[in-house]
Amino acid sequence: MTDIQKSGVTILGIFAVDVTFLAPRLPAIGETLAGSGFVMGPGGKGSNQAVAAARAGGEVRFITKIGKDAFGDIGLKTWAEAGATARVQRIDSHPTGSAFIFVNDANGQNAIIVYAGASGTLSPDDLDLEKETIAASKVFVTQLEQPVDAALRGLEIARAAGTITVFNPAPATAFPDEIYRLSDYIAPNETEAAMLTGIAPGTVDDARKAGDALLAKGAKNALITLGGNGVLLHNATQSVHLPARAAGEVIDTTGAGDAFLGGFSAALSKGLDPVEAARYGSATAGISVTRRGAAASMPTAAEIEAFLRS
Repeated sequence: MTDIQKSGVTILGIFAVDVTFLAPRLPAIGETLAGSGFVMGPGGKGSNQAVAAARAGGEVRFITKIGKDAFGDIGLKTWAEAGATARVQRIDSHPTGSAFIFVNDANGQNAIIVYAGASGTLSPDDLDLEKETIAASKVFVTQLEQPVDAALRGLEIARAAGTITVFNPAPATAFPDEIYRLSDYIAPNETEAAMLTGIAPGTVDDARKAGDALLAKGAKNALITLGGNGVLLHNATQSVHLPARAAGEVIDTTGAGDAFLGGFSAALSKGLDPVEAARYGSATAGISVTRRGAAASMPTAAEIEAFLRS
């Protein structure tokens, strides 16, 4: 299949329903703490990225598994409303995934516990069933909330088909070195970059050193998100730091990294060069943190483009 025939983004990942509690801090073991708010909505890194990419104007397919339960129904509704095509299996043996999210009601910082549920049963065989979907895509994206062997197989299929691969090593966990070599873009945040390289990217220069370490492992590009310090796109021929731009008051950082990757992959699939795609992803994330929730916070292409023009 030639590149001309390729279009859109295929994302592999988990779906989980987020149950989010706002409070001034996490309670200690044995302590009950009064919260200041509660939100329930769709989440999971892969699903968030799929929603972000679709709302950002991408043609999106999302590969996952869900249970035959009410939480699974929420997933189907979420993807339909976002305009993402669900390449989804529903199974009886496991419930749909769920995530507990604590959000500090003063500064928006978060802590998360995820149970993958049905998505945790994704296997290489499931990816083989979606070989044609992946091969027809301009961009393939995966993370590490589902089993590593499923992510590896998806990247193998994409690389063999000449599809651009974006690997988000989150949560940071052990994975085969082969994944680096299969990654056109490895996209950690600063915490994940430190865990993978031993270099804490506290400054942009440190991030470049971490980027060099990721390139040495075999990745073609390191795309390191630096929170309030923006993002670094680093490869063998260029190293571009894009400072963060504020779109308003930061109230919830949940899903900001997923917003960035969704916007980036959508832009890349539409032919933007990598620097402009990273700028597009940064704008996507910059808007998302001014809103509560993960999938619910993802902006539209019109909002992103208006922000970039402002």
